Amino acid sequence: MGRGRRAAWGGRGVRWVVAVVVAVVVSVAVVSAVPRWWCGRDADEWFLGESGRVRALAEEMVAFEAEDDRWRAGGGRDRVVGMWGLLAHQMTALGLAQVSLARPEWAARYGPVVTRAATKSLLPQLRFEFTDAWHGRDGLAELDSMDGHAYLSYPALALGMARLVDPAFPPDLAARHDALIAAFERRLLASPTGLLDTFPGEAYPTDVAAVAAAIAVHGRVTGTDHTAVLTHWAERVRAVQIDRPTGLVIQRMGTDGRAHDAPRASGTGLAAYFAGFADRSLAEELAKGVFGQERTVLGFGAIDEYGDGYSGPGDMDSGTLILGISVSATGFALAPARAFGHRDLFTRLFRTTDLFGLPLQSGDRARFATGGAIGNALLLAFLTSGPELAR
Repeated sequence: MGRGRRAAWGGRGVRWVVAVVVAVVVSVAVVSAVPRWWCGRDADEWFLGESGRVRALAEEMVAFEAEDDRWRAGGGRDRVVGMWGLLAHQMTALGLAQVSLARPEWAARYGPVVTRAATKSLLPQLRFEFTDAWHGRDGLAELDSMDGHAYLSYPALALGMARLVDPAFPPDLAARHDALIAAFERRLLASPTGLLDTFPGEAYPTDVAAVAAAIAVHGRVTGTDHTAVLTHWAERVRAVQIDRPTGLVIQRMGTDGRAHDAPRASGTGLAAYFAGFADRSLAEELAKGVFGQERTVLGFGAIDEYGDGYSGPGDMDSGTLILGISVSATGFALAPARAFGHRDLFTRLFRTTDLFGLPLQSGDRARFATGGAIGNALLLAFLTSGPELAR
């Protein structure tokens, strides 16, 4: 009798343990699956360029530019100042231009906004940090100089994309754009390292990738043959600017090709996006280096800033690092992931972007709450990346 009760209790005890184990496994599965599903629910629509998603964020940036126009007309300061303002207007122009290239029927609405945003990227108050660093010398005022002033690649690229999608692009602005591109082409061909300085003696391969992008888009708009300079640039990137063990570009360098920083993912991710305008094979090579930095947890993907064997702090390029993970690099990697068809990778990165970006919908507009105007401009450009690829 006693043995029977013990056997019965033993049987129930085993079933109880099994039930607890099953419950724990199910709970863990649910806890891991639900956030992954929720944060990735819109990833496929963004990857495929679903019109509702794209248009809602595009309209948010149209509203940003309109508000900025009203603010400036009323005598107020720029809503986003300094280099962040430069980047906000430039990336707004690029994103809306890409949208217009992907859906030509939208170009009539967005083309003029692209031109307005690109024109604002030329404002002196948006590049005062650079002018100050060059001891008061404005790069736009000395295009005959052989100094790099590579930061001017950002407005140059925006202007080129505006010319591409806006039939009413002003002729006088086109002439300024032509002169800026001619200066960059002359400087880049004369550089044995394929580097131009952004600040005196300090070159960023990412900025020079934007120079190449601006030159390539100018050729697409005007029919000018820029093959020689783009080939020279791509050869020098491979020979001088990429750290071969990691596949990442060195974040900062001297114009002599000496490293001033480590190979890092944030610079490489943005360079891969810009390289897509100028040289598809090089863009894929840079993207491969960035994708090799992906770290995943429960289906969420993020990009480690420093390559193997290197470490360092975060800065304005990478954003704050969390266990070495760069928020900026993670966002930048969305662009080549979409442009080169890496759907699963794009989805993992988008989950992380959705988690920390906090997307919000308001009427016909959508935005990511945590990034402000600059974050939304960047994400519009990266989430619609593809139509700009070199042709």
